[in-house]
Amino acid sequence: MAKFKTDQIRNVALLGHGGAGKSTLAEALLFKTGAISRMGRVEDGSTVSDWDAEEHRRGISINLAVVPVEFENLKLNLIDAPGYQDFVGEVISALFAAEAGLVVVDAVSGCQVGTELAYDRLRDLEKPRIVFVNRMDRENANFTNAVDSLRTTLGDEKIVAFQIPIGSADSFKGVISLIEMKAYMGPEGKESPIPADLQQEAEEARIALVEAAAEADDELIMKYLEGEELTIDEVRHGLHVGVKNCAITPVYCGTATGGIGLERLMQALRRYVPAPNERSVTGTKGDAEFSFDSEVAGPVAGAVFKTIIDRYVGRMNYVRVFSGKINRDAQIANARTGKSARVANLFSVRGKDLQNLDELVAGDIGVITKMDDLVTGDTLCAPEQIVKVSPPEYPRPLYSVAITPVSQVDSGKMGPSLSGITEEDPTMRYQTLSSTKQTVLQGMGETHVDVAIHRMAQKFGTNVETAVPKVPYQETISKSASAQYRHKKQSGGAGQFAEVHMRLDPQPTGGGYEFKSEVFGGSISSSFFPSIEKGIRAVLENGVIAGYPVVDVKAVVFDGKEHPVDSKDIAFQTAGREVFKLAFKAANPVLLEPIYIVEVTVPDEFMGDIM
Repeated sequence: MAKFKTDQIRNVALLGHGGAGKSTLAEALLFKTGAISRMGRVEDGSTVSDWDAEEHRRGISINLAVVPVEFENLKLNLIDAPGYQDFVGEVISALFAAEAGLVVVDAVSGCQVGTELAYDRLRDLEKPRIVFVNRMDRENANFTNAVDSLRTTLGDEKIVAFQIPIGSADSFKGVISLIEMKAYMGPEGKESPIPADLQQEAEEARIALVEAAAEADDELIMKYLEGEELTIDEVRHGLHVGVKNCAITPVYCGTATGGIGLERLMQALRRYVPAPNERSVTGTKGDAEFSFDSEVAGPVAGAVFKTIIDRYVGRMNYVRVFSGKINRDAQIANARTGKSARVANLFSVRGKDLQNLDELVAGDIGVITKMDDLVTGDTLCAPEQIVKVSPPEYPRPLYSVAITPVSQVDSGKMGPSLSGITEEDPTMRYQTLSSTKQTVLQGMGETHVDVAIHRMAQKFGTNVETAVPKVPYQETISKSASAQYRHKKQSGGAGQFAEVHMRLDPQPTGGGYEFKSEVFGGSISSSFFPSIEKGIRAVLENGVIAGYPVVDVKAVVFDGKEHPVDSKDIAFQTAGREVFKLAFKAANPVLLEPIYIVEVTVPDEFMGDIM
């Protein structure tokens, strides 16, 4: 692979609804530029970006995949992200590494849920976006309807067509550039005059394009309002400024499988996607906030945005260099741990294929292997200059299953397998709940968790059975109550004696457990208070009325008795445990159910029906 400077790199996340053709588009661009000799098919599991066994089994993208495309002395690092919402963590990681997003839209379906979610993420991150209306060669494809649905659903009037199609479905032959006002026909993109029947439509569409370009630049808008015509270079300049500032979203069209419109799309990515050194990311240098500008001369800062644990290669960490450069054999530090290690293995990556690299410059993406303490979100930096890139935030899991090992052998491997699965995916978590005595695996949805369970079996050799998790109830009280308990035991030798008087008071939600003594006059020696509390804590974990943890209770010891000979630690533990149970039962105990705060986003046109 050729070497590229920072300003020759473009990092673009491929986003959109599942099934819109993102992976096929990446495959088509590889084929178009000669990187592969034949196009793979998603249905066959033969594309460069869908290489995982689970992706082949399910016929959907599950992992993000880095697909570099070399075009006109430019390196397009396409980061193909899944459209299925269970794998939103991959989308977040892809956007972390990219300067812009290419939103792929189906020409028949138009704006879909996945389109809206992807666009909203780009808007929230203030990252430039370009739309590609794909599958213009399909029956019922309609470019105008697709663009209108985007503007209406996304509420963005600055979604501007930079092209219009020549025909649709079986008659789709090419595209018209509204900037140059030229037609480009067939997969070869042969330059041709605009067909006469589309001349007026193209001229009308160009008016909106020129207006958008003028509004993006103060000098251009003054010239435009004075009635002067903008040159092509001025239009391009205005569009570049508008796209870079997220004031304009260009719309292109074509067909990935038919190869039409692809060269013009790559030209657009080259022209309108910011180079890495045109945008900065925040982080810290020491204790101070710092901005990384993707300059080779800056401090070394490479952020891990994806981790894969491969049974043959070992740990693979996908790294985006935000500043400086990382060299093979150099000493590099993990900013989180402070530990340094030699970069023994440095690779460029295309799908699952790795190729040795000597250096990774600012703005580029590569893979480092066999650095065992690296996880997603970590920053690699020079040992003498510790810096950190601010990592992205990942959502909390929404779906849970209880898992149990199938055999004793699986039991021994389950812990390491779960650690591996959750290290690969920041949106996947697991925990063992003391309240239910279950190990619970949590993910973003049923498919997400099912994929993780299959990976545990395939990758780590661990088989588990699943069940519906038990509800993790909690116990508490709703009023104050008091009780007393005397523990007295005499069995011929040394006896046991302890008497404790206790009051329980309810605490506010989230107040937790509190222990307090109001004993005056020495009726119980202070040395026995830890024993009483130890007895109480034994009850807190296992509950009183239903076997669930006790929360939000204040226990107050206000009186009691002791014996000069028979009182001892074990006696007061027992008395503390039993008096707590008695007082708890008298304090109107209740079971608490888990509650969730849910935010629902509803399109305006459906609000009445839902309400």
